[in-house]
Parts: sequence; C-alpha cells; structure tokens
Amino acid sequence: MGAVTARTHGTSSVGGRKAAAQRTRVRAWFSRIRAPIPRALYVGLAVAGFLLPLAFWQALCAWHLVGALFLPSPADVWMSLRHWYASGLLHDTGISIYRVVAGFVLAALIGVPLGLFIGAYKWCEALLQPINDFVRYMPASAFIPLVILWVGIGEGSKIAIIFIGVVFQIVVMVADAVRKLPDRYLEAAYTMGARPGETMKLVVWRGTWPQIVDILRINMGWAWTYLVVAEMVAADSGLGFAILQAQRFLDTAKIFVGIIVIGLIGLAFDLMFRALHKQLFPWYRP
Repeated sequence: MGAVTARTHGTSSVGGRKAAAQRTRVRAWFSRIRAPIPRALYVGLAVAGFLLPLAFWQALCAWHLVGALFLPSPADVWMSLRHWYASGLLHDTGISIYRVVAGFVLAALIGVPLGLFIGAYKWCEALLQPINDFVRYMPASAFIPLVILWVGIGEGSKIAIIFIGVVFQIVVMVADAVRKLPDRYLEAAYTMGARPGETMKLVVWRGTWPQIVDILRINMGWAWTYLVVAEMVAADSGLGFAILQAQRFLDTAKIFVGIIVIGLIGLAFDLMFRALHKQLFPWYRP
C-alpha cells in the first residue's frame, strides 16, 4: 500500500513539475525580449491581428455608431470589390504595379551604388551626402509641377514621382549600412593585399548585401505609399486614380477597396522580399 502511495505521489510530482515548466515557457513567450514562440502560435496571432480589427469594424457598422458615408460595412466593401473587379480592377492593379516597380527599380539602380560609395569613401560622402540629406526632406508631391514640366504627363511622370520619393532614402540607408561594416573586415582585406576595387567588391558589397536586400524591402513599401500622389498627375487608370475618383463621388466603399488592395499587394511584395532574403542568406543573423 505504501509503495502504491509513493508511486502515485511521484507521478503527481512529475506532472506538477511539467505543468510548472509549461507555465514558465508560456510566460517567457510573452515577457522575455526576443523569445522564440511556436510557429502555430505565431500564425494564430498573425491571423488574430487581422480578424480583431475586422470584428471591431463590423461591430461599429452593425451598431450604427458611424455613418455609412464615413465607414461602410465590410459587406458594402465586398460588394464594391465585386463591382470593381467586373469593371477593370485587374487592369488598374496591373498598371499601378508597373508604375511602382518601375520607379522602385530605377531608384534602386541609382541609389544602391551611390549609397555604397558614400558609405565607403569620405570624399564621396562630403560631396554627395549633404545634398542628398537636403533633398530627401522635400515632399515628393512638391515636385509634381516640375515633373510635369520636365517629363510631361505620360507614364514617365508617375514613375518619376515614385522614383523621387524613394531614391534618396535608399542612398542614406545603404550608406549607413556600409558605415556599420566592421573595420576588421577591411583591415583583413588590406592585410592580405586586396586592392581597393577588390575590397569594394569582396568586402563592402558582399558584407552589406543582406542589409541592402532588407533596405530594398522597406523602400518597396515606401514606393507604394507614393502611388496615389503619383497618379494625381493626369492619370486615367490605376488604383490611386480610382481612389481619387471615388473620393469625388463620395464612394467610400471603393476607397476602402483601393486601400485594402494596395495593402495586400504591398504585403505580398514584403513577403517575397523576406523569402528571397532567407533563400539568399540563410546564415545571416542581424
């Protein structure tokens, strides 16, 4: 009898320790900085981050706390999406993606090399950093009259506005990434007899490439924020143009559709950049 009691007590003691350890792990998930969490919990919280605002939005509309003109219901937005899909949503989406990607690619092709040289060479920093910092604080929308005058009202003007909004940010962020490269990497390269061009290619470029991909991911998001501004310039199609047209006719549901579609496309690009980063640099830890 005593042996049975001892085994029972031992089993309950082990179960109690496991339960306490589980509670400690759960507490660490939510209190410890940078603590990893299970994949299932991560996905569940991500889904909840979308569903909770949607439920709150539905509650506001169902209880008529906000007028339909100012906040259409999710059902109204869904109906507007179906109507827009039937009348050219895919075309508007395609032309907007083209404008954003074109402006972003041009900005990256110019901004990344400039940032590398500004971060690597003090003479280049002295020559270009002050003017870059001066221009990057100017709002892209302020350049619209000049862009129309210089480029015209065709596709080039929309692409130019997105380019202006992004290129100066890429330059300063890439330059900062180069400056954070440890000096010991450069010293090791020079010690082994590397020439300046080889050091630039093999140390600076390769050493900052993971950060540059992250910088491009962030700036792709900024490029999408300039879409509506860009499509103010004599556009007759595109998501931003449709949002502006909907504003004129107080079609709030269509405005919501345009905003949500832009957000979803931006999220898709962000996930693509994250996947590319993991594929190219599985070893990288920030």
